[in-house]
Amino acid sequence: MTEVNEKFSLGGIDIFVSKDHRFGTDAFLLADFAAPLPNHTVCDLCTGCGIIPLLFCREKPPRKVYGIDISEEAIELFQNSVRHNGLSDRVTPLLCDLKDISVIERESCDIVTVNPPYFKKDSGGLKLSPAQAAARTELLCNINDVTMAAAKLLKYGGSLKMCHIPARLSDVVCAMRAAGIEPKLLQFVVKKQGEKPWLFLISGKRGAKPGMDILPQLAVYDENMEYTEQIKKMYLIKDVT
Repeated sequence: MTEVNEKFSLGGIDIFVSKDHRFGTDAFLLADFAAPLPNHTVCDLCTGCGIIPLLFCREKPPRKVYGIDISEEAIELFQNSVRHNGLSDRVTPLLCDLKDISVIERESCDIVTVNPPYFKKDSGGLKLSPAQAAARTELLCNINDVTMAAAKLLKYGGSLKMCHIPARLSDVVCAMRAAGIEPKLLQFVVKKQGEKPWLFLISGKRGAKPGMDILPQLAVYDENMEYTEQIKKMYLIKDVT
């Protein structure tokens, strides 16, 4: 049985986390960027504790949301959150390897989201537990595995929404195109204006023609190191005007 260390309240949704399975700002950025509609079927790959599917359910939830992870502990946490919030009819946590994704009907999803491992397998300098290493480095899956899984799940014209680090942008674009998913929209995220991007958000459409738009970059903090208005809205901070 997973030892639950903390429970967070996220604007009407509670989420259980452990030391090894947590979440950060990138999850909120991706959930906001993905913006599924109420009639959509969505699958979140590498879902961890289920943060992104749960964020989708705060206001106007999609019709159906799957969350896939290879970690038993992560899925157990996710299941606890789903039961606690009474979302079992809408949200389905699935324990499986995304390289063998037969648990979901092919070409059944309008959107696939993923916050994948950012670092290549041979990256050094990170002192992590085995579970943390699997979540942050490409030990169990790589970017090509992720895009191929998404291509299997997406309807023709469906969208893959992903966040990643700028150093891997060329890898992500190449992997998306190799899977038949054409990059269509890109946004860089900075800590504050004037700094180098630390993250990017990208959307690709299965079967689309070439042509990509670049959105204005998104800043997390203003000049006073307070959250910007857009970030406050993502966190549902109540003093937003």
